[in-house]
Amino acid sequence: MTYQPSALQLQREAAKRRASRRSTLIALSSTLAFGLLLVIVITGAQGYETVKNSFFNWHYAKLAMPSVFHGLLLNLRVLIIAEFFVLLIGLLIAIARTSTSPVLYPVRLVATIYTDLFRGLPLLLVLLLVGLGIPGLRISWIPNSAVVLGTVALVLTYSAYVAEVIRAGIEGVNPTQRQAARALGLTQSQTLEHVVLPQAFRNVTPPLLNDLVSLQKDSGLISVLGAVDAIRAAGIQTAQSFNFTPYLVAGALFVLLTIPLTRFTDWLTRKQDARQRAQGQW
Repeated sequence: MTYQPSALQLQREAAKRRASRRSTLIALSSTLAFGLLLVIVITGAQGYETVKNSFFNWHYAKLAMPSVFHGLLLNLRVLIIAEFFVLLIGLLIAIARTSTSPVLYPVRLVATIYTDLFRGLPLLLVLLLVGLGIPGLRISWIPNSAVVLGTVALVLTYSAYVAEVIRAGIEGVNPTQRQAARALGLTQSQTLEHVVLPQAFRNVTPPLLNDLVSLQKDSGLISVLGAVDAIRAAGIQTAQSFNFTPYLVAGALFVLLTIPLTRFTDWLTRKQDARQRAQGQW
């Protein structure tokens, strides 16, 4: 016997469809109205033509694109290298901060001081301290490359943030999971590796991806040390043409690079929330 919805159920579904169409129409109308108002305000401004020629000049955009794109490749290399060390160091710091052994108290203290220090310092200040301070030491075996020093500064800062995210994930694992693992004969390190960390990383994957998005954008700050990345290349083009369109080109490339990862993070967050709600129903 096939299922036949009741008349009341059909009425409810029809009401939901009408409400959905009404909400979509209202959202579309308000968006169009706001967009039209914004266009009128901007195009009616006294300096509109000047701003248009200074920031939206297609001729200078085409001239700047090759060098800015080449600089963006440097940002990508910095991002990949920095992200690897950020995750590694952040994991080690998080493990140190969540350890309970009295013998490891000095390690916990150093890890706590590290996270407090680099979470409190602005990234730009860390870049200047590392990029200008380390070369001043004149140590022959330490590289003085602006790219290397900029990457080190990014790793120092973001390791502190990522360590706190991972620590929250570790502490969010139910203590009974550890107790059950120890009851089965697993050692402390085996429990951490096979039971705690997999659950911790699954819980904090969206926040970690958000930190990756922030690191991706902040990789452009290495330009303050003289590295010719996308932003620095845009600055060079601007200095040659006295037109600010290259900065807009660099910004557009960063946005195009960031949007896919941002949307993936949002999708993963929704998926995780749906899974948690489904688990809560059982």
